Amino acid sequence: MDAFEVVIGLEVHAQLNTKTKLWCRCATSFGAKPNTNICPTCIGLPGALPTINKKAVHKSIALSTAIGATINKKSIFNRKNYFYPDLPAGYQISQFEVPIVGEGKLDIQLENGETKTIGIHRAHLENDAGKNIHDGAISKVDLNRAGTPLLEIVSHPDMSNSYEAIAYLKKLHNIVRYIDISDASMQEGSFRCDVNISIRPKGDKKLYTRSEIKNMNSFKFIEKAIKYETNRQIEAWMGGVYDEEVVQETRLFDVNTNETKSMRGKEDAADYRYFPDPDLLPLIVSDDMIEKYKTIPELPDEKIKRYTNDYKIKIEDAKQLVSDKNIAYYFEEMIENKADAKTSVSWLCVELLGRLSEGVDIANSPVKADKLANLVSAITSSTISGKAGKQVLDHLMKHDEKVELVIDKLGLKQLSDDTAILKLIDEIVQNNQEKVQQYQSGKDKLFGFFVGQVMKHSGGTANPQVVNKLLKQKLHK
Repeated sequence: MDAFEVVIGLEVHAQLNTKTKLWCRCATSFGAKPNTNICPTCIGLPGALPTINKKAVHKSIALSTAIGATINKKSIFNRKNYFYPDLPAGYQISQFEVPIVGEGKLDIQLENGETKTIGIHRAHLENDAGKNIHDGAISKVDLNRAGTPLLEIVSHPDMSNSYEAIAYLKKLHNIVRYIDISDASMQEGSFRCDVNISIRPKGDKKLYTRSEIKNMNSFKFIEKAIKYETNRQIEAWMGGVYDEEVVQETRLFDVNTNETKSMRGKEDAADYRYFPDPDLLPLIVSDDMIEKYKTIPELPDEKIKRYTNDYKIKIEDAKQLVSDKNIAYYFEEMIENKADAKTSVSWLCVELLGRLSEGVDIANSPVKADKLANLVSAITSSTISGKAGKQVLDHLMKHDEKVELVIDKLGLKQLSDDTAILKLIDEIVQNNQEKVQQYQSGKDKLFGFFVGQVMKHSGGTANPQVVNKLLKQKLHK
C-alpha cells in the first residue's frame, strides 16, 4: 500500500440561494409539493427561452473573491447533451470552454499542522436537474429542482488522502455560507460533491484511470468512499487486474455496505456534444459589477487572526468559533455587549452549545447573545459565582427573563460585603475552637473545612475569593 500514492480531485456543486431559478422566475424553495415550481422554461418545452438570473452572476463574483480567483469578463453558456428522466430538455445549460470563474486556490491545514494549497481550476454556472424518486418497482420524477442555479467548483487533483479532501470540503463549505451564496445544506442536497480518484506508483507523475464517485453529500461517507475506492484500486493493481477492474466510470457509494459500486461508464467531454447555447448571448461582466460584488464579509481565516490578536484567545478556541458563521456572529455580539472574550468562549461553546438540543442551532437559541453577555458579565464582576451562573443559564433556557431578575429570583447574588462575611466567620470560628487549634498547629487541610462552613452558612452566596482572604486573616492571628 505504501508503494502507491492517491490522486484526488473534487467537483463541488453548490446550490445558489437565489429566490428564483437560473433561467426563469420559478421559485427555488425546498420541500414544495412535487412539480409545482415549474414552467415551460425549466421543464424544457419547445419555444421557451432562458434568461440569466443576475443574482447568480453576483454570487459567482463573490466566490471569486473568496478563493482568490479571476473573473472572466466574457463567458459562454453551452448545451451539455445527455438524456435522463430528470432532464426533460435533453440537455443541461452549463459552461464548458470559458467559465465565469477562473483559477483560484484554498489553503488547508494538514494533520501535522502544515499548510497545503489546493488549486481550484474553475467554477462555472449551470442549472440543476430534477430529482428521480425510486419507490419499489415505480420511479417518479420531481422537476421542482430543475433549473435551480449551481456553481460547480472544480479543484485540481491536488489532494492525496481522505483527510485532505475533507479539510478542503469543510473549508469550502464554510466559505460559501460565510459569503452567503448558498445555505450549503448537505441534507437537502444544496452542497454535494463528485469525488474523482486514481492511484499511481510513488514518484510516477502520470495520471492513471480515474473513477468518479457521484453525488456525495456527507463528509463521513465521502471519507469512507475515498478509503474504500483507494483500497479497491490498489488491490486491483497488486493483483494484476488493474486494467480490467479500474475503468473510467461513474460509481455510487452504498451507505449500507460502505462500498462503491459501478453505476455507468463515464463519458468524455466529446460524448456530451457541447456547443454554444443558441438562445443565450455571451455573459459579459462589467468592471462596475465586479467592483460592486467583490466585497465579501470577513472570512474564517481572517476572523481567527483577529480573535487571537485582539482578544488573546487560544487558536483552538478561535477555530471552534469560526467553524459556524452563526457561532462567530453570536460571539461578536457578546463582545459588543461588553462581555469578557475569554469567559465568553467557555460559556458559549461549552455551556450554551452543550444545552442546545439536537436539531436546534445557535441561530435559534432561546438565549440570545446579549443575554448570555449579561450573564458572563455578572460572573466576571463576581456578582454571581460560576456555579450559580449555570443555574441561571438553565433557567434562561426555559424562561425569557432578564438576567438580573433571575439572579434575584433564585437568590444567587454573591455576598461580597466584608462585614457580613466576617460576621459569619466569627460565628464559625467560635463554634469550632478545637478545629481552629488543630489548624493553627499545622493541619493546613482543615482550611477547606472552614471555607465549606462559610459557604454553607451563606447559602452558597459568599464570594469564595473574599472568604479565602478573610479566613486567612482571621485564622493566622
